Amino acid sequence: MSVQLLSDIQIEQFVKHRGPVTAIRQVGNTAWAVTSAYDGAVAKFNLDSGEVRLLGYHQHLVNSIVVSSEGGKAASVSSDYSIGIWNMETDKQERVLYGHYDDVESFVFASETVGISASRDHRILVWDLTTGAITRVLEGHEKDVLSLAYHQGYIYSSGDDKTLRVWSLETGALLNTWGPFDVETDTCVIDLLNERVILGCDDGHIRVFSVNSGELIQDIAAHASGIKKVDVSPASGDILSAAYDQRILIWDAQTFELKRELENNPIKWERSLTFTTDGSKLLAGTFDGTVLVWDTETGTLLKEVSGDTEIQGNACFNDIGVLDGHQITTVSDDGYVRLIDLQNNQASKFEPTSGRFLMNGLAASGQYGLVAGGAHNHRLHLFGYNDGALIHERELALGEGPINTIRIANLHGYEQECFVGCYSGTIVRVGRDGERKGTIEVHDGAVKALRLHPTRALGASCSAAGELVTWTFEGELYRSYLGHTAIINDVDISPSGELLASVSRDFTLKVYDVERGDLVHSITLGRRSLKSVCFVDNNTIVVGDYWGHVMCVDLASGGVKRSKIAANGISTVARYGQHILAASYDGALYVIEPRELEVVHLYREMRQRVE
Repeated sequence: MSVQLLSDIQIEQFVKHRGPVTAIRQVGNTAWAVTSAYDGAVAKFNLDSGEVRLLGYHQHLVNSIVVSSEGGKAASVSSDYSIGIWNMETDKQERVLYGHYDDVESFVFASETVGISASRDHRILVWDLTTGAITRVLEGHEKDVLSLAYHQGYIYSSGDDKTLRVWSLETGALLNTWGPFDVETDTCVIDLLNERVILGCDDGHIRVFSVNSGELIQDIAAHASGIKKVDVSPASGDILSAAYDQRILIWDAQTFELKRELENNPIKWERSLTFTTDGSKLLAGTFDGTVLVWDTETGTLLKEVSGDTEIQGNACFNDIGVLDGHQITTVSDDGYVRLIDLQNNQASKFEPTSGRFLMNGLAASGQYGLVAGGAHNHRLHLFGYNDGALIHERELALGEGPINTIRIANLHGYEQECFVGCYSGTIVRVGRDGERKGTIEVHDGAVKALRLHPTRALGASCSAAGELVTWTFEGELYRSYLGHTAIINDVDISPSGELLASVSRDFTLKVYDVERGDLVHSITLGRRSLKSVCFVDNNTIVVGDYWGHVMCVDLASGGVKRSKIAANGISTVARYGQHILAASYDGALYVIEPRELEVVHLYREMRQRVE
C-alpha cells in the first residue's frame, strides 16, 4: 500500500482526459485516434508520437464517438442531448445536432452526408448532415436505445427493452425484431465480411445472427459477467468481446472458438475497446483518461498513450463516507481511497495492496474504525482507521461484478458487517474479518444503491432494472415499492426510519411509507436525470442530478429550491453534521447548507475542464 500527501495542484493544460474515456476510433489509416470522455471533451491522440489535441467540449459527458468510413468526419454523442459533428482534417466542429430529449448513446454514419443516432428517449433519428435537419424518426423501442449499427441500407438497434431490431433506412419501416431476450442487449456490431449481427448480452453470452434470415447462428457462453463491448475485425471478421469479468477475448470468425485472450490492464474501460481500421491493433480508453494499444496477433499490450503519463488517475469522486469530526473518506475513478480533513483541506491517499482499480462504493464508521471500499474488479477492501490514518487490513474477491454500493451495520448481532451491492444484482454480507456471511437475492438488475434502517435489521436497495425493495438482514424480501419507470439511481431512509426516498432516470423523486409500502409523494424535478438523494429530516430532502445541481425539496409544501454548484454530476449526498456533503465527478467536495443550498466550504482535488 502506498500513502501520499496531496496538495491542490492544478495542471491547467489538456494532456489527457480528466474522466473515463468512453470511446476511441482511429481516423482513417492515420496515426491519429479521436476520443470521447466523461469530462465532456473530444480529443485526438497520436498513437505514434503521443501528441494530444483538445478539439472541444460538450456541455455534459460524451458517451461515444465514431468516425465516418472515409475518415473525414467524426460524430460525438452526449448526455447534453446533442451530437457534435467534427471535421477530422481541420479539427474543428462543423455542426451541432439537436433533436433528442434525453442522453444520446450511439451514432453511425450511413454516408458522409447521412447520420443515424439513438437515445435514451427511446427514439432513433436520421439526419441530413449537410443541413442538420431530421429526415426521419424511428419509434418502436419501448425503453432506452443504447447501440446502433448500419449495413447496406439497414439500421440495427438494441437497448434496454432487450431486443435487437432492424429498420429500413429508406422507408423507416421496422423489418424485424429479435427478442426480447432474458437479459439486456447493451452492444451490437455488424460483421460486414460474413453478413452477421453480433450481439453482446448482460448474461455474458455473444449471440450471432444472420443479417439476411435473422437466424441465430451461434450462442457463445463467452464471459462470467455482463459484456460491455463487442467489435469485429475489419480484416478477418474475428469477434472481440470485453466484459466486467476483466477479460478481453477474441473469437474465431469461422469456428467461434476462443482464439486469444489479451493481456489485461487494470485501468482499461471495457466499453471503449475497438479494432483499428486494418484490424492489426486494438485500442481502448482508460479510467485514467489515457489510451491503450494492443497487438491483435499476440495479445500483447504495447503502450499507454498520454500527453503526460506522470499524472496517474482522475479524482472523479464516486462516493463519500463520514468518519468523525472533519475526517471523511472518498473513492474515485483513480482507484485510491482518500482520507480528507475538511477543516484543514489536507488529504492523504491510499492504494490497495493489489493495485489501483476504479472504486464506486464506500462506507465508513468512525465508531468501529472501519472503512470499506468496493472496486470495479469485484474486490472489497477493508481498511482500519486509527489516529488519522488508514491501514489496509484485508481484501475479498466477491466475484459478483463491479461493486457499486456498501453500508456498515451497527445493530446488535450485526456490528461491523458490510452489506455490499454488486453489478450481478446480489447483495453480499461480509464480516470485518472477511468472512462471507450470506447473500441477499432480491434484484434482477445491478444494485445501484442501498441503505440500512437506523433501528431495525432491515435494508433498502434499488437497481438498474427499476426495482426498489426492502429486505431483512437474513435475506428475506420484506416489501416492494412500485412507481418508478426507469433505472433507480439512489435510495435513502429517513432518520426516523419511517420514510423511504428514491431518485431515478425517470426524473422523479418518490417518497414511500417504509412499513406500508404506500407512495406518499411523487415529485418531478425537471428533465435532467437524478443521481443522489439524502434526507435532512422527515420533511426535507436534498437531491443531486447529473448536471451538477442540488435541490432542496420541502415535502410539506412541495416547494423545490435549486442551485448549480458543480461542473459535473453530483455522485452522492450525505448528512454531515448540520450540513450536507456533496461529492462531484468534477473532482470536488461541497459542504452545503441544506435549505438555502449555500456552499459553505469547498475541497477540490482536480479541475476537470482545462484549455
